Amino acid sequence: MATFTRTAFAAVVLVGALAGVATAHATPGTDITAVTLGQAQIPAGLLPFVAATDIVVREITIGPGGSTGWHYHDGPVFGFVRAGTLTHPGPECDAPIYRTGDFIYEPAGEWNIHIGRNLGTEPLILDVVYAPPIGKPLFVDAPAPSCA
Repeated sequence: MATFTRTAFAAVVLVGALAGVATAHATPGTDITAVTLGQAQIPAGLLPFVAATDIVVREITIGPGGSTGWHYHDGPVFGFVRAGTLTHPGPECDAPIYRTGDFIYEPAGEWNIHIGRNLGTEPLILDVVYAPPIGKPLFVDAPAPSCA
């Protein structure tokens, strides 16, 4: 657990300080599973400008044709595409594509609604570090933006 804590902590520290809106119904995910690999807390005051934060590491698998559903995060999210291709539309519906080996960063905030989609034919596997404020959920379901 000490190695995990140091690794998760380093990820948050290295990325640095971190920085909403839609009109439809929430869009739940499809063909997605998540396994929590570890978690820890960073207490308030441990680092300057860092509030008390949960650190949660998960492996997320999205089957072909599956998605996360539209959502946002109350804390930053750092991810790595271990296998497959992630199509990742944001609030303006632009859809960057992340491939195996790519790093992804999702800033916190309701303004940053997004969806993760697997439009490929193989499972998409993501290694993800969530850093929400203590007591906040890892993600919040959101309605799709009007451009979706």
